Amino acid sequence: MKSILTDNFKECLLCKNRIWIEEHHVFGASNRKKSTKYKLIAPLCHYCHNEPKTGVHHNRKKSDELKRRGQEAFEEHYPNLNFREVFGKNYL
Repeated sequence: MKSILTDNFKECLLCKNRIWIEEHHVFGASNRKKSTKYKLIAPLCHYCHNEPKTGVHHNRKKSDELKRRGQEAFEEHYPNLNFREVFGKNYL
């Protein structure tokens, strides 16, 4: 399994676009390796990923929504771990 968020890496997790799909680490920067370890990778089209104004790297609301979904998936798949202890923040 590549991701606990979806098995479908052929369409954008946010808008369902099937063109120009890129892999996004839901929790990046210092938590990028943890995103990989806990399979928190999201397939996003380029527009939802890295395009100014609409992409999660430029749109705080969209980024926070994806992180909330990531936290929910983490807590479902790893019930014995504390999300806040692992990632340092609560998004719910």
